[in-house]
Amino acid sequence: RREEMARSTQLIDNEVFRAYATYTAIVLLKMMLMSLVTAYFRMTRKAFANPEDTASFGKGESAKKYLRTDPDVERVRRGHLNDLENIVPFVGIGLLYALSGPELSTALLHFRIFTGARILHTFAYLIPLPQPGRGLSWAVGYSVTFSMAYKVLKTVWLL
Repeated sequence: RREEMARSTQLIDNEVFRAYATYTAIVLLKMMLMSLVTAYFRMTRKAFANPEDTASFGKGESAKKYLRTDPDVERVRRGHLNDLENIVPFVGIGLLYALSGPELSTALLHFRIFTGARILHTFAYLIPLPQPGRGLSWAVGYSVTFSMAYKVLKTVWLL
């Protein structure tokens, strides 16, 4: 048991893993924040998806007018969905990458660029900024994840 605990603390002593943990926590918190932004837009626009969510605005027919879609709510939801489609792969591939033994400077470059691209993507989606800003920020983040996946496969290829 003591050896097992010693091995688990060795991972946290790894600077690349600590960098991965830091930037993963940042992008996951950013993604979680999108839920709060969605709730804020639903409340301020009075646009709800479920009948029980309209209870504080009336009963019966008077509450039905709040069961609707709103372009601002849908924009936030699409941004959140895009986070799910991009941050989840980063978390998995980034972990494998961190464990594949990259140089700290290269790993930091990957993690920082991805994090910056996702934050920029969120602002580009919510403000909205004119294209190609959002598309470029998505492409940069996607490329970083692809680059890490390539490095992992190149390092551990066993076919």
